[in-house]
Amino acid sequence: MGVAQLANPTRFLSISGKILPWFWVVTAILIAGGLYFAFPGSPPDAEMGEVVRLMYVHPPAAWLAMLCYAAMAVAALGTLIWRHPLADVAQKAAAPIGAAFTFLGLVTGMLWGQPTWGTWWVWDGRLTSFLVLFLMYLGLIAIWMTASDQGRAARIVSILTLVGAVNIPIIHFSVEWWSTLHQPAGVLEGQTDAAFLPPMFLMLGGYTTLFVSLLLTRMRTEILGRRLRTLQMQAAGAGA
Repeated sequence: MGVAQLANPTRFLSISGKILPWFWVVTAILIAGGLYFAFPGSPPDAEMGEVVRLMYVHPPAAWLAMLCYAAMAVAALGTLIWRHPLADVAQKAAAPIGAAFTFLGLVTGMLWGQPTWGTWWVWDGRLTSFLVLFLMYLGLIAIWMTASDQGRAARIVSILTLVGAVNIPIIHFSVEWWSTLHQPAGVLEGQTDAAFLPPMFLMLGGYTTLFVSLLLTRMRTEILGRRLRTLQMQAAGAGA
């Protein structure tokens, strides 16, 4: 089934309602498996000790924070160029999820940084650009919440989302471009001990399916909410 067929909100509700329970089941299995291997089944690090277990929470949260914004950028193109009727629904639904992942990444990063670097926060390239991502999410959410014209809000959010997308490669390459306390992406470069990889990838998969599950749930809620508001306006108009 193509994207064009999913453009029908009714069809989307039907299909998402069938696959959503399976995504929740897979999410529960992956995260439960990741937590099991992360705590009883994973050894402490020779240098960081037990603090290394934050690796199973922090990097997946950071990756999903950026993935969510990338998905919003694609949806922004869908709103501005292809006029996909569900694109702005996806943007609005994804923003709070991305903000939550970004906040989790910031908090766990500070918890990791204090015993590792001796400080909770440093204004280096990676941390600063990631904080900017969080503020961008909050700004987009604020526009959706305060705008009276949702169609106009969708266009404004789409433009701002695409402009802000330049921050994603800055976050990713910041550890290479500037001198920073933040360690490089050791997992992608094969520098992480093999003993830490199973829980890492299980948690990454669990975070990803959690994102999809939350996104589908919020999109369904948004579609149904818009239909309810339309019915209420029609009823108000008929009563007048």
